[in-house]
Amino acid sequence: MTRKSIDIINVCSNKIVIVKRYIVLLFALVNGVVLLRAQFDAQIGQYMFMQSIYNPAAVGDGDLMRVLASHRMDFTGIQDAPMTTHFSFSSPFVIGKTHHGAGVRFMNDRFGLFSNQSLYLEYAYKIRLGKGYLSVGADLGLINLSFAVDSVDLGAGQDDYHVEGDDAIPQVSGGGSEKGASGMGFDMGLGVYYSCSTWWAGASYSHLTQPTLEWSERTSVTVRGTMYVAGGYNWQLKHRDWMLLPSAMVQTDFKGWDVNLTLLAQLQKRYRFGLGYRIAGSVNLIVGLDIINGLQLGYTYELPANSLIKESYGSHELYLAYGFNILKPRHTNKYKSIRYL
Repeated sequence: MTRKSIDIINVCSNKIVIVKRYIVLLFALVNGVVLLRAQFDAQIGQYMFMQSIYNPAAVGDGDLMRVLASHRMDFTGIQDAPMTTHFSFSSPFVIGKTHHGAGVRFMNDRFGLFSNQSLYLEYAYKIRLGKGYLSVGADLGLINLSFAVDSVDLGAGQDDYHVEGDDAIPQVSGGGSEKGASGMGFDMGLGVYYSCSTWWAGASYSHLTQPTLEWSERTSVTVRGTMYVAGGYNWQLKHRDWMLLPSAMVQTDFKGWDVNLTLLAQLQKRYRFGLGYRIAGSVNLIVGLDIINGLQLGYTYELPANSLIKESYGSHELYLAYGFNILKPRHTNKYKSIRYL
């Protein structure tokens, strides 16, 4: 075999390696997020205390003005695993004899080489129905999805084979920079929610506009709509110090499904602990505490119940909220949401 033939074989081998790396890259970009995050929206472990994050009709529920912050780290031990932070402010208010709720929420979500920031304004109109209130609500906001182009590594010594503008890698557009590509879109969601002293239930649809986030003329992402259905019951036991709080939430974009089942026990309306199960393959341990009047702290540890247990140390979610009363009680038997027990 001549030296020229050997050089040709080496070049072809290198190109095969590059093709394989592009395939791996594409798989990571397209499927990696699907494997770690079945849907576009971030997971929420303590969904029963953060309804307005996924249902605008729940904003301003109860009689409390409320400030909330949460931070979630998914699949610790896996590099570039999802990490999500939520901030929200909400308040009920009265105009004449009608009850309303309004709020604002912000989310920063990172997963792999992707980063997602969103900002929403929320509003809910409330109607007295039976022993509780029926609410209909909407949110309007913006989503900005970024991709860290400069973090794509095809391997040392392979730059000669990188083709400028390759469709395998999102390209920089007018909204990006040399270090990243980004796209922004208008978003909207709708919801309905009912709550009283003994139970609550709601349904909502996020990303109603299915915004298309364009990184360039050739690269874009369309956010699929997501439906949430959730509910819970406040079961007062014979021993008045104890209460059971079963709840469930279904989340789907109609291509992937996520179902959460949770059972919490509450002692003296201050201490909470319990277990949850996610059919996607995890078991949750949830604890919570009312530190002082109106200040709540919650923590969730989520342990994978599938093959991820070999790679991950589990997921952690921390939740902190403060609420204070700005309205007089609506009726004699003071109504409290499950979130403010």
